[in-house]
Amino acid sequence: MQDDVNSKEQSVADSAHQSAEQLSDNVADAAKVDEEIIEELLADDQSSEVEELKQKISEANDQVLRIQAEMQNVRRRAERDVENAHKYALDKFTADLLPVVDNLERAIATIDVTADAQKDVATGLELTLKTFTDVLLRFKVEVVDPAGQPFDADLHQAVSMVPNPDLEPNTVMDVFQKGYTLNGRLVRPAMVVVSKGS
Repeated sequence: MQDDVNSKEQSVADSAHQSAEQLSDNVADAAKVDEEIIEELLADDQSSEVEELKQKISEANDQVLRIQAEMQNVRRRAERDVENAHKYALDKFTADLLPVVDNLERAIATIDVTADAQKDVATGLELTLKTFTDVLLRFKVEVVDPAGQPFDADLHQAVSMVPNPDLEPNTVMDVFQKGYTLNGRLVRPAMVVVSKGS
């Protein structure tokens, strides 16, 4: 009796298993048919819409890339402008201070250092000039004093040209007024006398 029950259970289990496999095969076949139908529908009816959507997506991606590139350019330009503003903020202020340096140098040049009465004045003026030039150097203001160097139109302004056979042509013979740069940018050119060939 027990064997009959076991054999019936086994046959029911086998039959359920076969039914499940058959159902699974039917579902798989139906899914394949559905996929094929969907692909055919897409290929037939919506292929132009799909192509149009792909083209719009491509255009949108291209536009996004262009906007990103433009934003990077704007960011770089803004950073460069801020950096230049920091570097050259003292440009006009420096130009206004340079005549003070010139006057101190002229005052020192006119003092007779052999006279005891003027030695203290000369020392005071020299210390003042040194302090002044140290402050200018701290703020990246550098002197352009080109005596004996080749003439450079970017840094020098020729006041006159004098024939001098002892020097190469276009050599700075004398400096009337020193030039100055701020962070490498010219604030004032050096006013110079340049040699010319005989």
